[in-house]
Amino acid sequence: MLLAGLQKTSLIDYPGKVSCVVFLSRCNFHCPYCHNPDLVKNNVCPSLLDENAFHTFLARRKGFLDGVVISGGEPTLQQDLVSSCEKIKKMGYPIKLDTNGSRPQVIKRLIDERVVDYVAMDIKTDPFDYYPSITKNSNPRPILSSIETIMESIVAYEFRTTCAKPLVDPGVIEKIAKTIKGARLYALQHFRSGRILNPEFFRKNEAAYTEDELMHLGTIAEQWVKACILR
Repeated sequence: MLLAGLQKTSLIDYPGKVSCVVFLSRCNFHCPYCHNPDLVKNNVCPSLLDENAFHTFLARRKGFLDGVVISGGEPTLQQDLVSSCEKIKKMGYPIKLDTNGSRPQVIKRLIDERVVDYVAMDIKTDPFDYYPSITKNSNPRPILSSIETIMESIVAYEFRTTCAKPLVDPGVIEKIAKTIKGARLYALQHFRSGRILNPEFFRKNEAAYTEDELMHLGTIAEQWVKACILR
């Protein structure tokens, strides 16, 4: 795998667990608010961490870490993701996968082969409106297929949306919530400004929602899902 970074300890990325977060290079989306722009620009980032060194790190942290989060970039673009997850699982670590849902066949394989224990899928906006702000692909089917695969699986999961104007508004939240009707958990996340992929996209608009506005979006979503939380 192309390991582009490692957060050695996190208390918030894997619910209920002390985890590390490994960031994999490359992404097939270009979300304007992406806070890992180096992993997206030019669609490649040199591997900054040797995989063997990462496994050595995990071996030394046994008894302190409860789990491993695989994030990105988009992890499902990595050809050896399944085998890498198998190695981590054999070390006794549960794995949480962060994904944009663009490669449902990979997600299904990871779930079917039981090498992931938790899947967090980002839903950027209405799946029918990803083009052109999120991706050059105008076909919503991969996103919808991933949603279906995850919801029908036995793994723990969550869906999450970063609430950034103009990509997200009350109507969009209602459409997403209806699409994932009955989902176990839907998280609405604040937009964080700073070092992002495309600040020009937000130059003419106030992208962030206030706490009260986000709470209002939550009241819309919670009608359709089992639990909705704000982050």
